[in-house]
Amino acid sequence: MNAPIARISHYLALKRGTVGMFAMVLLVGMGEEMAERFLPIYLLAVGGSAMSVGALQAMDNFLSALYSFPGGYLADRIGTRRALLVFNLMAMAGFAVVILIPTWQAVLAGAVLFISWSAISAPATLSLIYKVLPPEKRTMGVSMVMIMRRIPKGLGPLMGGLCIALWGEREGVRAAFIVAFALALAGVILQRRLIPDDGPRARAASGLASPLAEKDPRRMLRLMSPTLRRLLVTDILVRFCEQIPYAFVVVWCMKTIAEPVTAMQFGVLSTIETVVALLCYIPVAHLADRGHKKRYVVITFAFFAAFPLVLLYSRSFEWLVVAFAVRGLKEFGEPTRKSLIMDLAPERNKAGMFGFYYLVRDIVVSAAALGGAYLWNVRPEVNLLAAFAFGVIGTIAFALFGKDEASASRLRG
Repeated sequence: MNAPIARISHYLALKRGTVGMFAMVLLVGMGEEMAERFLPIYLLAVGGSAMSVGALQAMDNFLSALYSFPGGYLADRIGTRRALLVFNLMAMAGFAVVILIPTWQAVLAGAVLFISWSAISAPATLSLIYKVLPPEKRTMGVSMVMIMRRIPKGLGPLMGGLCIALWGEREGVRAAFIVAFALALAGVILQRRLIPDDGPRARAASGLASPLAEKDPRRMLRLMSPTLRRLLVTDILVRFCEQIPYAFVVVWCMKTIAEPVTAMQFGVLSTIETVVALLCYIPVAHLADRGHKKRYVVITFAFFAAFPLVLLYSRSFEWLVVAFAVRGLKEFGEPTRKSLIMDLAPERNKAGMFGFYYLVRDIVVSAAALGGAYLWNVRPEVNLLAAFAFGVIGTIAFALFGKDEASASRLRG
C-alpha cells in the first residue's frame, strides 16, 4: 500500500475488520431501506389502517429497545462476528415472511425480525470499532458506520420507488424485499470473510481479556455514570420529537399536502437528506475527535427540533427539499453522540452499556409512535407541533445540563 492510500485509510479508519463491517452494514442496509421506507404505504395498500402504521413504528421503537440490550450482551458474550451473523439471519427470515405472505398481519409479524436490525447490530458494530481503532480515530470510525448506514437511506428509497413505479404499491414493495434478502445474504458472506473472530476462544488465544457480559439490567443501571444519565434523559426528549411524526412523514408528503409528491419524488427527497448528512459526517468527526463533543450534540438536537416545524410549512416539492435538507442536518453530530456514549461506558461493558442505553431510551420513546398516531388523527399539524415542542425542551435541557467527555472525565477524577 503506497503512502497516500495508507494516509487516506488511516484518516478514514479503514482496517480489514472495519472494512468488512462497513460492507455488511452497506449491503444489509441497502436492502432494508429499499423496502422498509415504504412500509407505511404498503400497509395501507394491503388493508391496514392509520393505527397499523402507528403500531408498526411503535413496534420498531419497542423492539429496538428490547433487542439493543440482548444485542450488546450477545456481542460481549460470543464476539462481534458471531453476533452479527445471528442478527443478519434474523433479518433474512423476516424478509422471507413478507415476501411469501402479502398481508398487513404478515408485515407486522415479519417486522419483528427485521425492522430493528440497525438497533440490534449497533452495539456489536460500535464495540468492534472500540476494539480495533485507537481513541483518536473512534469518532471517525463511528462516522464511517453512519455513512454506510446513510448511503442506503438515500439510494434505497430511489430503488424502492422505482420498484413501486414499475409494479405498483403491493408487488413493488414485495420485489424490494426479494432484493433485500439477496443483499443480506451477500453481507453475511462478506462479514464471514473479512471480520476477524473475536469470540472467547480467539481472545483467549491472543491473550486478551474478554468483556464482562452483564445480563442484569439493574447492574447496568448502577454502572451508568451521572453524565451518561443526563445524556440519556435529554436524548429521550429529542427522540419524542423525531418519533411522533416519523411514520407519517411519507404520508404527509404523498397523501396530505396540497401538492402531493410521487414515490419517485419522495425517493429524491430522501437522497437530498442523505447527501446533506454525508457532507457533515467526516469533517465533524475530525473535529470531535480533537475537542469537546457537547457542542456538536447540541447542534444535532437543534436540527432534530427544527425539522417538524419546517415540514409543517412545506406543502410542495420545492419546500419539501428544504425540509429534507434540514432533516439531513440532524445527523450533524449523531456519530459524536454515539461515540460519547461509548466513551462514557465502562471499559469492559461497552457493548452491553450501549445496548442498555438504547433499551431504556427506546422503551420510553416507543409510546411516541402511538401517541403520534393519535395526534395525527386529531390533525396532522398537531402532530408536528407537538414534536417540535419536545425537540426544543430536549435541546435546551442538554445545553444547560449536559456534559461532554472532557468535563465528565474531570468529574470522575
